[in-house]
Amino acid sequence: MTTAAGPEATTATGDPTTYWTRLDSPLGPLLLTADGTGALTSLSLPGQKGGRTVQDGRRHDPGPFRAAEEQLEAYFAGELKEFTLPLRTHGTAFRERVWAALDDVPYGTTTTYGEIAARIGASRAAVRAVGGAIGANPLLVVRPCHRVIGADGTLTGYAGGLDAKVRLLTLEGVL
Repeated sequence: MTTAAGPEATTATGDPTTYWTRLDSPLGPLLLTADGTGALTSLSLPGQKGGRTVQDGRRHDPGPFRAAEEQLEAYFAGELKEFTLPLRTHGTAFRERVWAALDDVPYGTTTTYGEIAARIGASRAAVRAVGGAIGANPLLVVRPCHRVIGADGTLTGYAGGLDAKVRLLTLEGVL
């Protein structure tokens, strides 16, 4: 998975356009956004806490999302275990480190908030901050925050809802 961070991306002509589309999925219609380079900037589930919405000035165009659509279809069919899409997120340095650690959690496995904190070199006291960063993940499904569970093995919060988390972990064979 390719990730880039930084200011709003533009094309070679300086185009700051944000594209969007909706894709059908077993979780309901997904809302995807991409920057002017075609890098995926968000993937929101229906009813997601803090999910993206279509804003004025954004351009509806399914073209930049063809690879995402193909890979999501393969993932939901159980045929894809790792996404290879260009991604661009904007977060604090701490959030970007947490999100990068999420990218390293393999398909079909789970990890805990404490393990993510340890992976990024944060103290045990940072577990709540790690949880906040995971909750702010703008790329659900593609960046696998659904694979993070409580230290006692319980399924804890998921911005897309616990039902979606259960469905994703079941798809991956964890449940």
